[in-house]
Amino acid sequence: MAPFEAMTSNNHSGSNFTSSLGRLVEEEIQQPIMTADKVDPNHPALQGSLTPPANCPSSKVLNFSPGPTNLPAAVESTILRRCFPDPSTKRLGSMALSHRSPEFGAILRNSIALTRRVMEVPPEYEILFTQGGGHGQFAAVPMNLCPDKDAKATYIVSGTWSSRAVIEANKYCTPTTISSVNEDGATFTSFPSAERIVAEHDPESKFIYMCSNETVNGIELHRLPVFDDVDNTTVPPLVVDASSDFTSKPISWRKSNVGILFACASKNIGHPGITMVIIRKDLLGQANPFTPGFLNYETNILADNVWNTIPTFNVDVIGIMMEWILDQGGIEAMEENSIAKAELMYGLIEDSNGFYGTPIDKSSEHRSRMNVPFCVAGGDEELTNLFLVECWNRGIVGLRTVTPFKQGIYLRASLYHGVSYEETVVLANFMKEFAARHSISKDVGETTMVAENVSSAMEPASPDSSCVDLSIFSSSPTGVDMALTLPKNFKVSSYTKISRDMFAPPALAPASTTLR
Repeated sequence: MAPFEAMTSNNHSGSNFTSSLGRLVEEEIQQPIMTADKVDPNHPALQGSLTPPANCPSSKVLNFSPGPTNLPAAVESTILRRCFPDPSTKRLGSMALSHRSPEFGAILRNSIALTRRVMEVPPEYEILFTQGGGHGQFAAVPMNLCPDKDAKATYIVSGTWSSRAVIEANKYCTPTTISSVNEDGATFTSFPSAERIVAEHDPESKFIYMCSNETVNGIELHRLPVFDDVDNTTVPPLVVDASSDFTSKPISWRKSNVGILFACASKNIGHPGITMVIIRKDLLGQANPFTPGFLNYETNILADNVWNTIPTFNVDVIGIMMEWILDQGGIEAMEENSIAKAELMYGLIEDSNGFYGTPIDKSSEHRSRMNVPFCVAGGDEELTNLFLVECWNRGIVGLRTVTPFKQGIYLRASLYHGVSYEETVVLANFMKEFAARHSISKDVGETTMVAENVSSAMEPASPDSSCVDLSIFSSSPTGVDMALTLPKNFKVSSYTKISRDMFAPPALAPASTTLR
């Protein structure tokens, strides 16, 4: 059996569920769910739902969420086979293994060795698997590197996640900040330069902290800063939050004087519940005495990574993911694929004549390859809502998820390893189709935005025309998996009606219709 196989859906019958659901919702529906320019604000797509209608024309859900998100289909297939073995094999899966058993010890060593190979981690670094996510590391980093509250640190504040990190750091050290916030005092579209970091960092700092990809803001450092003209012995070690871009590009461990790099698994390397920490050995032994044991790097290294019960299954998944990366051609292939997906999206935005926009200028060297922010028609609320609903109807989800941050005009297409280039094409084709049907123009001397009159010779594209053939992911003879079940807390409503009406294109607005 090949190490990585194309994933196929389980062949469960959903006919009883879907037929009873259809009868139930037929009785509920009183009004149309949407018109060409108006969408019910309670529509699931506008509440962050990731479960499209059961009769969605796509054979699988295309998840563009900022995380957690999918892993590559071949990885998920291998996880099912390897981590959940058939009882007849008389073998336990990693989820059932004791964290101190010899079987799990082999899995742990394998995952560490594969990570070291994939990312070319030098021997002077230790690799840990921890819990608590990024927020746990916001506290763990200063607690491990600063023996008391008076210890200094420098934080590069370039967006949402580095801003949250410095807030947490204030509890455990005394940080200096170098910020790239724009003149509006709220938005970020760039990173401070290496020269500015050298000039403005506190020389007494125990470390310099940065986030290499700001998922919310859509900016990324495609290479870590290299302090060419500065002796690394005089520049504090770099601490990098690489949660959303780890394994998408090489790391210059020594040239960038990396002291610690951490990455939450649920973007590119695994499932939620585990965080990888890579720490240079000379930085151990400096922890604040009040550091909890499960956050203390030295404590966990001395205990061979099993001081407490670590998530055994998630460690196994990371190893499988690293195997897949090697199978694909290594880190160079990952970067090439990430560049191709991002260029496809940004190129579409640039070629849309302003219908789609992004806050990161084309000339910027910091456009994120992982998270592409974009707005629809300058942020028009009704068109944006319609866009999200039509995406949801087609099985394209995750472009706007529920977050603790203020909802702005921008959606986000997150292009982690679990999103293939072909799936990015599906989204791009739909965006082209949507723009063709709803593009706007502004007449000279007029202040009203109107719908563009589409030629009668141009028929609106069908839902299926914006999709590549994804039938290989489904065992259904029609390519549509009708076995989809809804979460227990998902309210059955008119939006789950089993009807082709949901996929009919909205009526084209006449040229004189003003878009609100």
